[in-house]
Amino acid sequence: MYFEGIIIAVATFFIIGTFHPIVIRAEYHWGVKCWPYFAVVGVALLAVSLFVKNMLLAAIIGVIGCSALWSILELFQQRERVRKGWFPKNPKREE
Repeated sequence: MYFEGIIIAVATFFIIGTFHPIVIRAEYHWGVKCWPYFAVVGVALLAVSLFVKNMLLAAIIGVIGCSALWSILELFQQRERVRKGWFPKNPKREE
């Protein structure tokens, strides 16, 4: 039997679950101005995944890269959630 699909699915689940609090903390501490870091990490990981010979590892690295890129959108949505009062605003950070 081949378990690669299940392994990728479980890894994707945990990767997405990990990026959710990362986005919340990043927006709290730095606001949306940290989006270029997510972009650089995402593009770099997608590029790395092109050169990894192990298909399972390449897929997981690609998922992490795409999750980093998707986090850019989530940063801006998180700013709106903070503005609506759904999440706490950092009183030490001015925007």
